[in-house]
Amino acid sequence: MIDKINTTLLTDFYELTMANGYFETGMADDIAYFDLFFRKIPDEGGFAIMAGLEQMIGYLDNLEFDERDIDYLRGKGIFSESFLEYLISFKFECDVWAVPEGTPVFPGEPLVTVRGPVIQAQFVETIMLLAINHQSLIATKANRIVRAAQGRGVMEFGTRRAHGGSGAVHGARAAYIGGCIGTACALAERDFKIPALGTMAHSWVQMFPSEYEAFKAYAKIYPENCVLLVDTYNVINSGIPAAIKVFQELKPKKMGIRIDSGDVTYLTKRARAMLNKAGLQECTIVVSNSLDEYIIRDVIGQGACVDTFGVGERLITSKSEPVFGGVYKLAGLEKDGVLIPKMKISENVEKITNPGFKTVYRLFDKDTNKAVADVITLDHEKIPEGSEYEIFDPQITWKRKKISNFYAKNLRVPIFDKGKCVYQSPGIDEIRDYCKAQIETLWEEILRFENPHEYYVDLSKELWELKQKLIEEYQE
Repeated sequence: MIDKINTTLLTDFYELTMANGYFETGMADDIAYFDLFFRKIPDEGGFAIMAGLEQMIGYLDNLEFDERDIDYLRGKGIFSESFLEYLISFKFECDVWAVPEGTPVFPGEPLVTVRGPVIQAQFVETIMLLAINHQSLIATKANRIVRAAQGRGVMEFGTRRAHGGSGAVHGARAAYIGGCIGTACALAERDFKIPALGTMAHSWVQMFPSEYEAFKAYAKIYPENCVLLVDTYNVINSGIPAAIKVFQELKPKKMGIRIDSGDVTYLTKRARAMLNKAGLQECTIVVSNSLDEYIIRDVIGQGACVDTFGVGERLITSKSEPVFGGVYKLAGLEKDGVLIPKMKISENVEKITNPGFKTVYRLFDKDTNKAVADVITLDHEKIPEGSEYEIFDPQITWKRKKISNFYAKNLRVPIFDKGKCVYQSPGIDEIRDYCKAQIETLWEEILRFENPHEYYVDLSKELWELKQKLIEEYQE
């Protein structure tokens, strides 16, 4: 588990060569501003979910180079001794602002901004992207699956298919933020208080002479919550009849069956009818086996009788689109206390960055409390509530949108002040509840899986004009 060791060197090597370069050229203490943002929503969805901030904070709070790190770097033979001496006493002293976990977010928005000595602000790029990219990806995918389930529970079952131990544990955390009711990962419950769920594998059933004997033994051990896996041999002819017999004999307090293969719609309909005929209407049905949001949506539409879904590999790896694509770009430098905005120019319009020290506001309709637009502004700007406000599309210079009868919320909050953490991470259940409430502020058209409505994320007039000015200067 990478979070049990010193993870300072969990970084791209070029962060170290640049750090050494900044040190050798006397630039180490120059103040720089970096923004973390993403360009594309996974699965062509309508929004993403911010996650991973707590792990990012943990890294920054414990950032130090130990003796083993220094010995490794010295062994490379390319770093000066004075630079290595600097690293021995390295202390994170930057200011950090971020959008809280569980917030629906959109491309181009500065999810995290770091201000401080460039050697520090540059160095933390890799771990920040690692934490935010991974968990935002899984939280976003999980929420799509949860919404497809239409109120039925979704359990995260992907530990054995995750990309490593950290991917399993932090993926479970992100999935819970996205709306899952629990996880198969015991370590995620120990460390993050996410309910660990699970009953038996097919091997348990095969260890006994018959399904009936396997189910009876299990029911005696776990009479408070007895969920039996009924597809080891034949769901209809043997599995469900054996489960029914055990339920009728031992009467466990809470009972259910799980189907892990076959035609979900057909089998759950037959199972529900058999259970109801036996007077076991309270018996729940759980299904698993390579599910995703599209399969879940389809089987529900076909009338499948499912109470809970267990989703594994396609959730924990976000199989349909396994990369979030967040980036970390320089936005400004300070010279003698004056901010000099910086931006990246590209022939690909979507890769042109937004310059300066910025924040992001969400505008809500006063009558419906629905989010109507996000506005990226320069940090000193204040959006006047209720009055008419004009925003500018960053890609289409002639596009304008006027908004009135709204209230505005600055999405970002301070996280570090000169290297000291000033933010108390909420509990995981609080983050999960916040996420659900914030998604409810989005219009249904944005929640569609296919061709969702494109949510407005535009620039303030002042930022738009600054951007155009810099583009013109760079082209001269």
